[in-house]
Amino acid sequence: MDDRREAFLQVHQLAATGLSDYQIATRADVPRSTVQRWRHRDKSPTRLRGGSEIAAAWEVPHAETYSYLLGNYLGDGHLVHKPPNGWLLRITSDRRYGAIEDEIMRAMEMTFPGRRAVRSPRASSGADVLQIAHPAVGRAFPQHGPGRKHLRSIVLEGWQLELTRENPGSLIRGLIHSDGCRAENQFRTKLPSGRVAEYSYVRYFFSNLSADIRAIFVEHCELLGVRVTQSNHRNLSISHRTSVAILDSFVGPKY
Repeated sequence: MDDRREAFLQVHQLAATGLSDYQIATRADVPRSTVQRWRHRDKSPTRLRGGSEIAAAWEVPHAETYSYLLGNYLGDGHLVHKPPNGWLLRITSDRRYGAIEDEIMRAMEMTFPGRRAVRSPRASSGADVLQIAHPAVGRAFPQHGPGRKHLRSIVLEGWQLELTRENPGSLIRGLIHSDGCRAENQFRTKLPSGRVAEYSYVRYFFSNLSADIRAIFVEHCELLGVRVTQSNHRNLSISHRTSVAILDSFVGPKY
């Protein structure tokens, strides 16, 4: 009996005792997302070939890194499928922010071990396309589908929510790096004394046409106590001093 089938049987045996997914994952030494999937399957994993086998064996190597990459994918990413098992993850990034591009590429390579991320300039624009190929890309980002994201439903799977709710800051960081910014607002006001005073304050913005993605952003901000305001049909803002300080602790200016 191979290791995966043995682990599958152990998961079902432990599930029958009433243990939680977390307890089963600890005892069987498999990720909780795998436990959640396997407890609803009747048949054990079968041996597959080539890319299918690689995809079936893939698990999230690092939850924090995956959550960050997921945020970038939801913002400016898309998948390319070359049947049967060819998958590409592509994320468009502003070339001005080289350090962010480097961080995204590291996240790609950590999420899909053994594969190399590639950076390609986009013709006639200031953007780069960051890309990595791996048979498990489609499994890692089940939100893929035909058409633009704001024209279809975007809902995180249960196993994704389990990871992102444990790492909300990483998801938010990825979303802001892709579709957000940190700005300093400056304004003048005339005081009763006649003196004109100048003030400034920091504000974060997140902009996305998809109501579902905006809702994901708000939900994870609320987990950290970050107060979000809807500015218009596509823009969210964070200007409350305490909320800005929270975001500054793990996002900060783009670079």
